[in-house]
Amino acid sequence: MKTRVFIDGKEGTTGLQIYERFQNRNDVEIMLIDEEKRKDVNERAKMINSSDITFLCLPDAAAIEAASLCTNPDVRIIDASTAHRTNPAWDYGFPELSEKHRENIRNSKRVANPGCYASGFISLVYPLVKAGVLPEDYPVTCHAVSGYSGGGKKMIAAMESENKTKEMYSPRQYALGQKHKHIPEMQAVCRLKYKPMFNPIVDDYYNGMVVSVPLVTRCLTKKYTPENIHEIMAEHYLGQHFVKVMELGGTETLPDGFIAANTLAGTNNMQIFVCGNEDQILLMSRFDNLGKGASGAAIQNMNIMLGINEATGLE
Repeated sequence: MKTRVFIDGKEGTTGLQIYERFQNRNDVEIMLIDEEKRKDVNERAKMINSSDITFLCLPDAAAIEAASLCTNPDVRIIDASTAHRTNPAWDYGFPELSEKHRENIRNSKRVANPGCYASGFISLVYPLVKAGVLPEDYPVTCHAVSGYSGGGKKMIAAMESENKTKEMYSPRQYALGQKHKHIPEMQAVCRLKYKPMFNPIVDDYYNGMVVSVPLVTRCLTKKYTPENIHEIMAEHYLGQHFVKVMELGGTETLPDGFIAANTLAGTNNMQIFVCGNEDQILLMSRFDNLGKGASGAAIQNMNIMLGINEATGLE
């Protein structure tokens, strides 16, 4: 029997990506809402409650409304918005963080899909907190670069417009007031005492992302070397299918000393790098903001919830 899937917000970037990823799967039946009724609350409620799994690819307020429309206790919801990521009633959809996370997702009726930047940050910081590397008052800083698809339909249209300004051809840092919408989830999931400083940059390419977290070793709970941190990360992600810790220093993967942000575009893979020296260590997470950072992660979570191979439809 096919799994009946409804994508509420199929017209958005993430919704379209999820829809396209299902096109070659014969185990899924996509429920399509009539175009003229896609904003009709009653019709959406009907579709949600008739589905086995509903994906919410909506702005936060609309996602909260959509979740409230579900009255069928058998329906399982995966929310791709920011709305429920720090809500304790929802399970956080990053299975590689721990077996507890994966088990919670497997049994969940409500999964909050991680944010793209947050996925990279949490992949680096969560294992360090768990291992006791970071003191609770450590001033965590994060730098990140993403392709412009992460900005959604409006930014995509602007970046691909004939009227594109010269500034749009360059990297542009934003969220300068330190109020980016991913910060609460970054802090909450990693259980940080203080908010991290987060410096995101959007650049003139479509998709792919690198998230970096620098460590000053004299400020850690004890003296750690790059080898120590690499061992901690490798042990944490041992045996994971999509998340891989690369060789120390990236010497084989990054032979020219450059890390490109679009290398994993079109995949659900994530690569983690540990570089630096005994005084300063640089952690980096590379992945696709539309893959492991959005639609790929959502489908991986659905596969886990269905009890099937989590790589189904993702390779």
